[in-house]
Amino acid sequence: MEIKPLIVERIYTAASDKIWEALTDKNKMKQWYFDIAGFKPEVGFEFTFNGGSDEKTYVHFCKVIEVIPNKKLKHSWHYQGYEGMSYVTWELFDEGEKTQLKLTHEGLETFPQVSKDFSRESFTQGWNYILGTSLKTFLEKQS
Repeated sequence: MEIKPLIVERIYTAASDKIWEALTDKNKMKQWYFDIAGFKPEVGFEFTFNGGSDEKTYVHFCKVIEVIPNKKLKHSWHYQGYEGMSYVTWELFDEGEKTQLKLTHEGLETFPQVSKDFSRESFTQGWNYILGTSLKTFLEKQS
């Protein structure tokens, strides 16, 4: 059975450099994403943050593995105390006055299914909220 990555795509009325800033500036990230103590879009940079559900918070460990400024950011994503490793790729595509953002989260099947928080459905809901509501609202306030 082939495991397909989770892909979420959105188009925003914003320039790609503004979206890139939202994805890579820790002060902007905490307004729509997670409160990440330190972040640099540099290969090898490691960062952590807390996130989860109302029932449980998880410590996320991530490491930047690919950067193409204003185009692509890829990092690992795993949890303290749990097996599994996944990868999140953010890609930006210019479409005139709009920008398409494509998020790919691969490796979800490597997480132990000990909690609904690690289910594909939970990730699907989370990423759709983050990109469809949280980031969208942040970008609209910036313009």
